[in-house]
Amino acid sequence: MVWVFVKVVIDRSNCTSCGTCSDTCPKLFEPNPEDTFSQIVEKFRLNGNIAEGLLTEEFEASACEAVALFCPVSIIRIED
Repeated sequence: MVWVFVKVVIDRSNCTSCGTCSDTCPKLFEPNPEDTFSQIVEKFRLNGNIAEGLLTEEFEASACEAVALFCPVSIIRIED
C-alpha cells in the first residue's frame, strides 16, 4: 500500500471563528480554546503546528476539499 499525503493549511490570522470547518469535519478541525480560531486537531498536526496538518489522501478526499469550499473567508488551503 502506498500512502499519499496531503497538506492542509489554515490562515488563522483571517479566521472568523464561524465554526464551519469544525462543524463539517470535527475529526480534523477544532476551535482553539484560547482565541476560538480554527486549528488542526493534534493527531494530524505537522510538526506540532496548529495551523498545518498532514493527512492521507483518503481522508482528504472525504473532508478537506468540502471544508475548504465551505469556509466563508477561504482561509483553508489544500496542498498536494
